[in-house]
Amino acid sequence: MGKPKKILVINLGSTSTKVAVHESGQMIVSESVNHPAEELKEFKSIIDQYAMRKKAILGVLSKNGITLDDIDAVASRGGNMKPIPGGIYEICPPMIDDMKSGKYGQHPNMCGGIVAYDIGKERNIPALTVDPPTVDEFCISARYSGIPQITRQSSFHALNQKATARKIAAKMGKDYEDVNLIVAHLGGGISVGAHQKGKVVDVNNALDGDGPFSPERAGTLPAGDLVKLCFSGEYSREQALKLVQGGGGLVAYLGTTSGLEIEKRIVAGDALAAEVFEAMIYQVAKEIGACAAVLKGQVDAIALTGSLAYSQRLTDSLKDKVSFIAQVLLDPGENEMEALAAGAMRYFNGEEQLATY
Repeated sequence: MGKPKKILVINLGSTSTKVAVHESGQMIVSESVNHPAEELKEFKSIIDQYAMRKKAILGVLSKNGITLDDIDAVASRGGNMKPIPGGIYEICPPMIDDMKSGKYGQHPNMCGGIVAYDIGKERNIPALTVDPPTVDEFCISARYSGIPQITRQSSFHALNQKATARKIAAKMGKDYEDVNLIVAHLGGGISVGAHQKGKVVDVNNALDGDGPFSPERAGTLPAGDLVKLCFSGEYSREQALKLVQGGGGLVAYLGTTSGLEIEKRIVAGDALAAEVFEAMIYQVAKEIGACAAVLKGQVDAIALTGSLAYSQRLTDSLKDKVSFIAQVLLDPGENEMEALAAGAMRYFNGEEQLATY
């Protein structure tokens, strides 16, 4: 056997830089560097944060006695790029150009991709990304919205959804490509995907707030009422988008995105908190039912993942509503760092070939 592979994993959030090192399937370093608002306001754009983000990554490695000479590959969570099938991709100039363009949306992981690419070039090691958020494996029918001017887009928690699906399939003694699963990622955003033999053939657009409402997204809204609200003169375009993408859902009704805080309120007798929380669960159950219809009722399991999947109140209520469809299995947490490292190891082990961007 060759030398164990060390994988540097990076995941850039709006106010943090997550860094991990995995070796032989084990996480040997894990740290999140927080970036205060006063530090971030110095930068006009995400790309301007490059030097600061790279310094934070190298600082974590140095603190743990690791140099780039020790690293065999670097894996970054994907930024917004053109729609592509799921898989393991080598970060390349066309991918970086697409992320820089902003035409597919802005996200700090655009900067992470550039840092990973540069480290890969400097050290002559693979720079990879796995199942970026723009994974698109829709069936034809899923693309239709109802009016020709709008085509439904695939934008969801692809990295965690597919990693969860692989783990659930393995627990069942099967390959991901041999099962039909419904995976619900339950976090700040909620996405519910129909996984048919290794492809996510339909899923709600969690980035824009489609589907169930979530801690900070409005979910699918009554179309006529939304149009009236937008043209009421009370909201600018930016304000209306904020209602949908960052100021809707639990935070709009209850003033917080924290599931833990809301559950404390429920235990203390807050009837509104209980009603709103249950309504969110109700909408997730409806979305799971819709995915079951997409899969023609042939569902091997329903998987619940994301940070909210730690909530027994939520998972018990969901099980009560959807367990008639298939067994409900839990894999709580975001799991993104582990998923990136696992993808890199599938590449090294020859289990999965690089996809072409």
